[in-house]
Amino acid sequence: MNTARPMAWSVRREIWENRSIYLAPLIVTAVVLFATMISTVTLPRKLRSLPPLEPAKQHAAMVRPVSLAPAPIMLTAILVGFFYSLDALYGERRDRAILFWKSLPVSNATTVLSKVAIPAMVLPGIALVLSVITQLILLFESTLILLGSGLGAGRLWSEFRFFEGLPIMVYGLAIHTLWFLPINAWLLLISAWARRATLLWAVLPLLAIGAVEKILFNTTYFMSMLRYRFMGAMIEGFGMKMLPGHSGDIERLSQLTPIRFLGSAGLWTGLIFAAMFIAAAIRLRRNREPI
Repeated sequence: MNTARPMAWSVRREIWENRSIYLAPLIVTAVVLFATMISTVTLPRKLRSLPPLEPAKQHAAMVRPVSLAPAPIMLTAILVGFFYSLDALYGERRDRAILFWKSLPVSNATTVLSKVAIPAMVLPGIALVLSVITQLILLFESTLILLGSGLGAGRLWSEFRFFEGLPIMVYGLAIHTLWFLPINAWLLLISAWARRATLLWAVLPLLAIGAVEKILFNTTYFMSMLRYRFMGAMIEGFGMKMLPGHSGDIERLSQLTPIRFLGSAGLWTGLIFAAMFIAAAIRLRRNREPI
């Protein structure tokens, strides 16, 4: 039997049963489009009010609303992946659907890996498509507004490098997907193990370890490690220092540091832990019964 077909159908089943996978990014995309399009209406007035000798401010007024529009969409996809992973295996035990799915000729490994594929492949793909569509719509609207005001849209298209920004978006989604894989795998493991209050079981042990370390040794190495797990993709993937007041704007391919990212110990340590968590989730799913 072709193992790709059960996996593909299992992923489709997850999408059919969890509409938030695509509805949440769609809703956020609509909100971002509406808010940004409203603010873009005042773009000609903003450009006329800025001094001509301050090109940086004019560049920010034209380019930043379009370049930052994908950020909320991508953040939503990441958060949806976290909450989906936390409920993926717990939910089927809670509503007793696990009895039906275990009766099908689909292995526990295929089932768990199909759930891993949602935050690792499906959600990043949805976020990328919606981000590209959002930027194209905003560029088209900004072009019409600038042409209608007599300012012209040549500078907008010359300063907003869409075809340079596209690989940056793909790269950013890829590195965050890999970097957050151990988090999703940990949440999936908790989802397979806990009988109730999955969020508390996912968070409280980590906070307890940090608190015990602080009390006994007066150090914060564990909490620093957790902070690095959430912020390390930007640090390693773009060579950024997460300092207060740092704008975080990424507009050039030269800002990408893929060699540093692929060579970072944090990436490979995280992937090893992700593999361990996923293997444990598969084993737990094999032995778990409905709640």
